[in-house]
Amino acid sequence: MTGAPESPAAVPAGAGHEALRGLLGAWALHACRPEETAELERHLTGCRDCGEEADRLRRAAELLTVADPLDQPDGLRQQVLDFCLARRAPAHPLPSWAAPFAAETAKLDALLRDLGPQEWRELAELPWHGGTLQLGPAEVLCHLTAVDGFLAAPLGLPDPVPDRGRVPQQGRGPVRDRDDGAPFTRLLARTEQLIREQADAGPQQVRRRWRGQTQALLRAAEPGAGGRSVDYGFAAVPLRDAFVDRAFETWVHGEDVARAVDYPYPPPSPGHLRQMVDLAARMLPAALAGLRQAAGAAPAAAPRAGRMLRLVIEGSAAGEWLVPLDGPAPPGPPAGWALEPVAELVLDGVEFCQLAAAHRDPDRLPVGESGDRSAIRELLTAVPLLSRP
Repeated sequence: MTGAPESPAAVPAGAGHEALRGLLGAWALHACRPEETAELERHLTGCRDCGEEADRLRRAAELLTVADPLDQPDGLRQQVLDFCLARRAPAHPLPSWAAPFAAETAKLDALLRDLGPQEWRELAELPWHGGTLQLGPAEVLCHLTAVDGFLAAPLGLPDPVPDRGRVPQQGRGPVRDRDDGAPFTRLLARTEQLIREQADAGPQQVRRRWRGQTQALLRAAEPGAGGRSVDYGFAAVPLRDAFVDRAFETWVHGEDVARAVDYPYPPPSPGHLRQMVDLAARMLPAALAGLRQAAGAAPAAAPRAGRMLRLVIEGSAAGEWLVPLDGPAPPGPPAGWALEPVAELVLDGVEFCQLAAAHRDPDRLPVGESGDRSAIRELLTAVPLLSRP
């Protein structure tokens, strides 16, 4: 599914109880097609259980107006949206690697629909390991649109910033407290270009452009496309990983905007969060190598010096990962590599992702640890290097 309840799939006449029950969330938000509404309302006249649930949902939905405060009592708005997104039959079946992007873009869109004129003028702080960007919500959407655009070419879609290599001249763009991220110059240039191009557009117009692109990407995300390469300029990754990466950044920057406007913003669902943790864990050997390179250290003598650290994630994304500390591990059980981890690091999955986004201080993060403390410190210092503008 694309995550948007506004484009429901048609339910044929004479559909069964469960299919019609799955429409109740969309019906409560007036998001059904006319023929679906008619079929469902005929069903409600004869089904007491569905009738009672429909009445509860419609009364709850009536409370969700733009004029209401952003912080609905007890997260009511988010509860209704979560219910609708969970119960609604998908209009476009998605591969598992695209599902987190669908969910996070839908969640951010729900926040944006609630923003009033004053909230659109707030500045959100977007920390990364090279500094901090200060952007308004519409500029955050320009940034997301610009970076999401890297996924367009492998899917045969137009790039929203076709002049990809041009470095911007004088003009309005992201405000950053320092810029030592040379590999990410292209990302910053694309963001600045799109911000300038949409400077005269209203915030809802910017939102619709961003949302239209996310839905186009999701419609093009076929299961067999996951192995295609996405070239970010500083790295090339499989499309399946790029979609999880974009879901991760959408969540993090959505939370940045939510913090600026004092809006409740829940973390990803457990399955989606686990995909994000897994991607970050697989990227850690490269981050560790970058950390040593920046410090001027000689490369480790792999595989003889091949140490492993056991990363234990707790919470909703619980799991364990063995992270090579001295470069990528060769395939198979390599001779000379330490099969027993030299250290173990335990932390919550959301906190691990926040650290990977450079939104946490590695020296102040509550963790459980045992074994080689220098290896643990090295890994905790490397995790924020996964962040980027």
